[in-house]
Amino acid sequence: DLDIAAEGHEQIEEALRKTPKVEKVVASPALRCRKLAMTIAERDRADLRFDERLWEMHMGEWEGLAWSEIDRSASEHWLEDPISRPTPGGECFADLQNRVAEALAEIADEHAMTTAVVCHAGPIRATQMAWEAISFSEAFSKVPGYAEPMRLLNPAWISPTSE
Repeated sequence: DLDIAAEGHEQIEEALRKTPKVEKVVASPALRCRKLAMTIAERDRADLRFDERLWEMHMGEWEGLAWSEIDRSASEHWLEDPISRPTPGGECFADLQNRVAEALAEIADEHAMTTAVVCHAGPIRATQMAWEAISFSEAFSKVPGYAEPMRLLNPAWISPTSE
């Protein structure tokens, strides 16, 4: 559970300038997400909740290792099918997709009009794949910015007459 880097404080300030006022903040409990989430919630006097399902993908035995430190044959085997093949002692991307989808469905059921979700690149990509109907490769060709607000609309929330 890494803390934010030195430039993270500046990124939080920039995120506050770019993020519209919200009624609710739901975040990964990771320290680097907590700091941004608490800052937004304090600014907007918004409800704040931490949700374990928004953690980054659990990499098991590879957690905290650089790719260069992982046995190449093992990583290549995993990369053949990262969606359904778990990392040693970890989870597969489909596991992450399922838990993130559960968390987001719960948020939607609460009917808050403006909710900030503060999480990691993996959950962002899983959401993009589901809501924007893009492939794993397309999702991973984009790198979400740190503390960069993104507006994602669930297609199920958009009425046929709205744009």
